Amino acid sequence: MAGRQTFIRTLHDAGLAAWFGGSLFGAVGLNGAAAAATDPSERTKIAAAGWAKWAPVNAVALAAHTVGGIGLIAGNAGRVTAQKGARSNTTLKSVLTLAAMGVTAYSGLQGAKLGKNSPAPAHGATEPSAATPEDVAAAQRRLKVLQWSIPALTGVLLVMTAQQGEQQKPSQIAKGILANVRT
Repeated sequence: MAGRQTFIRTLHDAGLAAWFGGSLFGAVGLNGAAAAATDPSERTKIAAAGWAKWAPVNAVALAAHTVGGIGLIAGNAGRVTAQKGARSNTTLKSVLTLAAMGVTAYSGLQGAKLGKNSPAPAHGATEPSAATPEDVAAAQRRLKVLQWSIPALTGVLLVMTAQQGEQQKPSQIAKGILANVRT
């Protein structure tokens, strides 16, 4: 196992925390606040403006998480290879991270469509009304699912990160290496 990895671990964990927290706040707080706008045609405009302000911060969070994740994998390569369960956890977490990044990017594209076509009358940021143009309504329906998919996926990544921390305890390393040798 590598020595101290405080900086790399901080990039990984802080990036993931910002990604998870920002997406959850956006779905609950920002989109909820936009739905409270008095003028229905302002609702999509407010949501799109808020998400556009968040996008650069989210990009930095994803980059930090990615750099941190690659650094942790590189620094723990020997343990990941030798310890039973560590490789499968790392592989699954990598696949889920890529999926979450894809969902985040797709969500950003849908949000950009919403912003480009705003203001548009709507019940809320992700709730079209009868007066919402169909292209905007379609983006809103996709965003309604995507806004919850991102915190769900990143929440799973948080749990897997905690599991990986547990795997790094000396007793777990020894147990995992012995189990891997026996098989």
